[in-house]
Amino acid sequence: MSHRATIWAIQQRGLKPATKIVLWFLCDRHNPDFGCFPTQARLAEDAEMSISSLNEHLARLQELRLIHRVRTHDPRTHKRQATRYILGFEEGFPQEPTPESGDGFDGTEEEQENDPSPESGYGNDPGAISGFSAKPSPDFAESHLRNPETNHVREPLSKPVKEEEGARACAAISDQVFGELLDALGLDPAALPGWWQGWPPRLHVQRWHDELGLTEAEIVAVAEASRQDHPEPPDGPKALDRAMQRAAQRKVEDTGRNRRKPKAPPTPAAPPITDLPAFYAELVNGDRYLPVSAISNTMRDAMLARGLVTEDRLRERGIR
Repeated sequence: MSHRATIWAIQQRGLKPATKIVLWFLCDRHNPDFGCFPTQARLAEDAEMSISSLNEHLARLQELRLIHRVRTHDPRTHKRQATRYILGFEEGFPQEPTPESGDGFDGTEEEQENDPSPESGYGNDPGAISGFSAKPSPDFAESHLRNPETNHVREPLSKPVKEEEGARACAAISDQVFGELLDALGLDPAALPGWWQGWPPRLHVQRWHDELGLTEAEIVAVAEASRQDHPEPPDGPKALDRAMQRAAQRKVEDTGRNRRKPKAPPTPAAPPITDLPAFYAELVNGDRYLPVSAISNTMRDAMLARGLVTEDRLRERGIR
């Protein structure tokens, strides 16, 4: 947040309330040291309006020379990168729009009505690419164009905005750990491919730690092991997702085996009784309770015949 920027926004006069709200939230996202890079999703969330409506107010602010937008694309993937907003009070604010900055056109008004070119990719919209029916350029898919008639409801953010993700990734993954990972993969930090530059790969590595439960040492170890199957370094961290998932699964299985108690050996079964007269004679001669009905006449006679019990002992135990 920049107090100078928000005070400057409040001092502006002649703006519609919604337009001034957009300007204020834009200034609220300004950083005095690094500039202003909020996403449209974040601004729309702050101002409580649809992205299509937001673009209309941004175009109005740009027309009034209160803001200047600088758009860039990844030269290899042609993916839109975060737009930088230069505010009117900043020293770098340009005096006139230029074709390189993405604001305005270096030509006549008739040229602005032409189809988008491969170089510009915007068509007749000198501002944001959303909300116009221009044909998509060869470099950008039609999904980049938004129809304002189908965007009446403002949807909540489903993912953290880029600047917040970048701050969290830089704070979570240290340079030392990230450097060890690059070294394990055989990547040269001085000449990193595009997929390994900036904060996105650090955030991807952090997800291996948070969502899969891998430690930093385990992540580096898995990266080293992956080079045995794939000698060439991976194009990006996403190529290692499968290996990291397998390592996390093995870790869960190993933990489960360690926690599982060994089964106790089964209790040996009692040996079967083969000599019934001797078994009952032991009960008669003992002191344990013996029901009278437990000894049949046949069993009594068998015990007496073998001399296992006496008649006196039988009478004492109540057996006739």
